[in-house]
Amino acid sequence: MRDPGSLGRSARGARARRRGVQASAVVVAAAILLTACGGPEQNKGGLPVGVDDGGSASPSGAPTATTSATTAVPTEPTTTAVPRRAAQVTVVPGNFGDNPAVQGLVKNYPVYFSALVARDSNIIKDSFPAFFYADTSLGINEAKANGWVMKPPGSVVVVGIQQQPYGVTRVKTCRSQSTQYWNPKAKAWTLVTPKGSPQALDMIETGLGWTMYRVAPTGKINCSRVRYPA
Repeated sequence: MRDPGSLGRSARGARARRRGVQASAVVVAAAILLTACGGPEQNKGGLPVGVDDGGSASPSGAPTATTSATTAVPTEPTTTAVPRRAAQVTVVPGNFGDNPAVQGLVKNYPVYFSALVARDSNIIKDSFPAFFYADTSLGINEAKANGWVMKPPGSVVVVGIQQQPYGVTRVKTCRSQSTQYWNPKAKAWTLVTPKGSPQALDMIETGLGWTMYRVAPTGKINCSRVRYPA
């Protein structure tokens, strides 16, 4: 038989070992709990730090502010179509469109006609040779003095050409009624030409191309069958 004293010591040692195991188990459980909660500094009910729920992470359970970036979409500039200004005069080359002198007439006649409409002989002076200015300025100045006006649009139709000495080409034309001056006081045309009126222009070639040189005699120009676009 064992000594009662040794039995008592054995019982006490067994109880101490059980208490030690229980204490160790408590410590381990506490460590596991701390690890699961993120350590001693807890998140107090919010999302774990570093977890993205679609916005930026916010500690302490604070509401997460989500900002949406707005990209400005460039818009096309608004443009307003400017209506084209109607031509004051239409020059029809007819069957002579390939002639360089006629091409010069088509190009330069609108400048001449703009001087008639504006009753400004300085336009002629600045744009054409001196002879042409001398031939046309008198009629322009007379129209201005008497208050006559032009009523565009007008039209000019080329009906023939004729070669002249010294490299001059005479271009024969017919002008519509609306290329004549209108007298507002008399309410009548200064020259009544329901079938148009003849006009011959001598053309010369310059460094800037063919242009009007002089107003030539009309000769026998027949305008009775000419159709005018305006």
